[in-house]
Amino acid sequence: MKLVSFTRDGRAGWGIVEGEAVRDMSAALRGVSSLKSLLEQDGIKAAGAAASSAPLVPMGEIVLLPVIPDPAKIFCIGLNYQEHREETNNPVVENPTIFVRFANSLNAHGASIVHPPETTKLDYEAELAVVIGKGGRRIARAAAYDHVAGYACANDVSVRDWQRHTTQMTPGKNWPTTGPFGPWLVTPDELGDLAPLRIASRLNGETVQDATLGDMIFDIPRLIEYISTFTELVPGDVIFTGTPGGVGARREPPLFMQPGDRIEIEIEKVGLLVNEVV
Repeated sequence: MKLVSFTRDGRAGWGIVEGEAVRDMSAALRGVSSLKSLLEQDGIKAAGAAASSAPLVPMGEIVLLPVIPDPAKIFCIGLNYQEHREETNNPVVENPTIFVRFANSLNAHGASIVHPPETTKLDYEAELAVVIGKGGRRIARAAAYDHVAGYACANDVSVRDWQRHTTQMTPGKNWPTTGPFGPWLVTPDELGDLAPLRIASRLNGETVQDATLGDMIFDIPRLIEYISTFTELVPGDVIFTGTPGGVGARREPPLFMQPGDRIEIEIEKVGLLVNEVV
C-alpha cells in the first residue's frame, strides 16, 4: 500500500495511491484526519478495508505534502554508508551519528527547494526514510521492524558551509524546504528484503550516488534500538537513515546544486522523489 498526505481545494487530507489516482480517505475513517493520526490509531489495515468506498481522485487534482507533514521528531543519521564515511575521512565509530531536523524544514515531492542566498554550497543526500508506526521505548532489535509503518524517499539537503561553522551540524540541516520527503509511504509488505534495493540520486539526469540499502553501516533495527533507548519513539516519528558516497562536497571538482537544477532521489520499489532548485 502507498499512502500520501496532500491538499485538495485548500483542504489537507490523506489517501491511498491507486495507479495515477488517489483514494481520498480524509472522511473514510472516523477520527482519522491525517496520515499521522492513522498511525497513532494503528489504522492501516482498517484503511485498506475502507478504501473501496472512498472517492477516487486524479493525482493532478491534489498537491502532495511531505509524507508526514508534522512528525514529533525527525532523526537524521550521519556517515551511515562506508563509502561516505571514507570520502569524509571520518573514523569508524561504535554507535550511530545522530542529528535532528525540524518539521518546518520538510518539503514535498514536486515542490521547489529554495537555494538560500547565504550559501554557494547546497548539497544533495539521497536517503531512505523510516516512518514509525508503533511507538515504544528500549525497543529490542529483534522487534524493531514491528514498529515500522513504512518507508519513503528523502533528500537530506545540506547547506555545507553552515554545517561546518562548528562541530554541530544543526545550522546546515534545517533551512526551509531542504528536507524533501516523499512522494508516499510504502508499507513493508510491498518491499520484502531491503538490503538489495538500490538507492540513487541524479542531478540533471546524471547519476551522482548509487548504492544498495544493505550498504548501511548501522541497519534499521540497530537505529531503532539505539534511538529508542534515549528517547521514546511515537507514531509518525521519522528516521532519515543516512546517505551513500558521492555527495557534491566530496567530488572533484565539488558539485553543488544551483537554481534551475533538478534533483531526483530514487529507491527501488519505494519511489522517485523529484524537486527543482529555485
